[in-house]
Amino acid sequence: MGRALSPAELLVRSLRDPASTLDLTTPGWQAVIAVARAELLLGTLASRVDGLTLPPTVRAILTDATRTAEHGRTAALWEAEAVRRALAPLGVPVVLLKGTAFVAAGLEAGRGRSIGDTDILVPRAALDAVEAALLVAGWEWVKPDPYDDDYYRRWMHELPPLIHRERDRMVDVHHTILPPTARIAPDAAALLADAPPLGNGLHVLAPADMICHGAAHLFADGDLSGGLRNLWDLHCLIEEFGTDGLRGRAERHGLWREVHRAARLSDDLFGTTIPEDWRGRDRSDAPFRRRLLARDGWGRGTRPATRFAFYLRSHWMRMPPLLLARHLWTKWRRG
Repeated sequence: MGRALSPAELLVRSLRDPASTLDLTTPGWQAVIAVARAELLLGTLASRVDGLTLPPTVRAILTDATRTAEHGRTAALWEAEAVRRALAPLGVPVVLLKGTAFVAAGLEAGRGRSIGDTDILVPRAALDAVEAALLVAGWEWVKPDPYDDDYYRRWMHELPPLIHRERDRMVDVHHTILPPTARIAPDAAALLADAPPLGNGLHVLAPADMICHGAAHLFADGDLSGGLRNLWDLHCLIEEFGTDGLRGRAERHGLWREVHRAARLSDDLFGTTIPEDWRGRDRSDAPFRRRLLARDGWGRGTRPATRFAFYLRSHWMRMPPLLLARHLWTKWRRG
């Protein structure tokens, strides 16, 4: 008899094989729903098990999650349109990123997806004009602290976040997909140049670039918080678009190691279709897998040492040592 699956593994199994949920007990469902909620995957889970015979209480929870996801989709598309209107007079390319891009392009990764901020990519040379246009259109700075504002403008791959004063919706304006101080420097000009138009004045990244961006966000620019949702995005993108030309594009952006790891872990957890010579576990994947699955049956984070190690790693990858030490010292002094 095999070992019992952890709560996060139960969620992974439910997403990979929706029919497996028919065997879940009440405690099993409680764990799956708790982890899905914590990982912002409840709407995705609802879309996956749609049409199955479920316990009434579970069905009620997932029906509500579907409604919430649909509301989020509508709000995200409206916010994208508001951004388009604000920036249209500038005549610069505006590329939607992440969840908003998925739903705007009608991709499988957008089904049931939780969507937060509106993330866009614009040319670095246009940042000042883009910021000014958004401020005129009703967005305001979220980071009034002078140090935080300067930190974003000098060292980050995006402007300080902006929030709309009436709709309370945030927009993150990127000029590339990783901080300029990071050890990897993706080709931002190529991302913009090859972004296909949606036909409404907005663009999305090319398929291979979407996958590269997802892998960069997951493995080169964070502590893997919410990592299962990001890995599910990658699973859906690879299943929808395949991997032809992906390695070459990833190598152009300096992201092949991250894309390959994403493909291996996605195959391991979700059964993603990838080339045979990409398969197999690398020994270095083990801590990433532990971090991705670090949730208990209440949705709370587990493995504190692993989580803290990835928190430190995220900062280490973003900045060279002296800059990192100065930043952490400044933040500590300021409380």
